[in-house]
Amino acid sequence: MLDPQSIVQVDEAAVAALEAGTGASPAHAASGRPTGPVMLHALRGFVDAGATGEIAAAHLVDELETTRLATFDVDQLLDYRSKRAVMTFDADRWTDYEEPFLALDHVRDAEGTGFLLLHGAEPDLQWERVVAAVKGLVERFDVSLTVGFHGIPMGVPHTRPLTLTAHGTRDGLTEDYTSFFGTVKVPGSMAALLEYRLGQAGHDALGYVVHVPHYLAQSRYTPAAVVALQHVERATGLDLATGRLAAAAADATIEVEKQLEESPEVRAVVTALEEQYDRFSRSLGRPSLLAEAAPLPTADELGAEFERFLAQHDGED
Repeated sequence: MLDPQSIVQVDEAAVAALEAGTGASPAHAASGRPTGPVMLHALRGFVDAGATGEIAAAHLVDELETTRLATFDVDQLLDYRSKRAVMTFDADRWTDYEEPFLALDHVRDAEGTGFLLLHGAEPDLQWERVVAAVKGLVERFDVSLTVGFHGIPMGVPHTRPLTLTAHGTRDGLTEDYTSFFGTVKVPGSMAALLEYRLGQAGHDALGYVVHVPHYLAQSRYTPAAVVALQHVERATGLDLATGRLAAAAADATIEVEKQLEESPEVRAVVTALEEQYDRFSRSLGRPSLLAEAAPLPTADELGAEFERFLAQHDGED
């Protein structure tokens, strides 16, 4: 493996200024357990139904005070032909380039408590090298807990409380959560590899995967981001100032309801999902999300129907 530290540039002046201002020290406590800040992470590029992680990370950056601490050399990490950045062409010239990035920021929550946020594009290449570099930052800043979050599409209705899957690197981190899955093999992600490698190294890490209604998976579904951040707050004690985001989530729910009222076909499907959800709620402990067999359409069928409905109403007030 190439030197992990050469893939990331740390702003030493910014680090020194933060440490001088807080009196923080990277040294472990006498117990040997990390006592430093929490690190949150949400990377774009993997499955993120409802743009859950993307919305949540953007909220943190927009609403809270941030300081850039480290920047990764994404030119070595991205396959530009498979993950093309957006550029703006105006009349006769290129006027903007949404430059991809992967960075670590220091963020202060609503009460002034500092934490770290790793966000940006998921690397296409050199995962082990990037994970090793992040692990080095976790150890340098004495990170006490690492938490990731994103969304996956599930056969659940938007009219019921959103559920989620929690996973962690040791017993005790997720004991308050119900597991909806047994043993499954799924495509990997860098976030998952990061959690796995941190666990192997003895670091506490956990993740939250919000179950987004699959007929809304391609939309920006703000309620899922709110749920993700609420569970992060519960695990970390941070105040992530979710009030404005919660208001936007309420508006999003009203808009979905408005659209459903105009489509009896889609409303019938949502009603079927509600019945399925309620059966499951009465029989917690079953290994499958489907408490009983039900003649429901597939996720692709439901998603296609809802997309056709939205396309028909695109631009209407």
